[in-house]
Amino acid sequence: MKIGEAQELYRAQIRQYQDQKAKVAEQLKTVRSRMESVPGEAEKYGEEAATLELTLEALKEKQDEYYQYMDQLAEQYCAYWNATVAEQQKDATEDYAVDMAKIMEVARRLMKGAIVPGADERKLMEYSSELYQMAKNVGAMVQRQKREKYDSLWGDEEKKEYDDPQEAAENAEAGGAAPEVVDVAETMAAAAPGDFTK
Repeated sequence: MKIGEAQELYRAQIRQYQDQKAKVAEQLKTVRSRMESVPGEAEKYGEEAATLELTLEALKEKQDEYYQYMDQLAEQYCAYWNATVAEQQKDATEDYAVDMAKIMEVARRLMKGAIVPGADERKLMEYSSELYQMAKNVGAMVQRQKREKYDSLWGDEEKKEYDDPQEAAENAEAGGAAPEVVDVAETMAAAAPGDFTK
């Protein structure tokens, strides 16, 4: 099961258990109120209160299990997210270093008085107009020598496509032992026989 799917499934389970706990807690409150107001029926209402307390505890335990698994899923989600972002940042840093080397090479060529493509000059000017001016001035002084002509260093660059961190995290396989998805009614029935879901 993918992390995103597991998160949706267990969020829904937690909400169902929370809703059922609220209903059972309200029933328990009503039964305890009857125990106090009807003295002769205390034993009858005491059994019902005990059953409701057991049911409430079973619901809480299962919900806590789901919360723990949701914490595990959140950690896994963050790990995949961070790994995807780190890869993107690594590539961006590498691309920046390559571009800086190209800019310095264009400046060096201009300083030698060579003819470089206009697109390369524009990249240098966009990076640093001061460095561009200095390279052009030094190049003008060297122009008396034979000038070399270069092809563009950037050529046809491919744009790298990255995975969406959220998509990568949601579509990664959920690790660990997932708790069994148990219907609220089954948990209540296992805790205390009888129908208290009214």
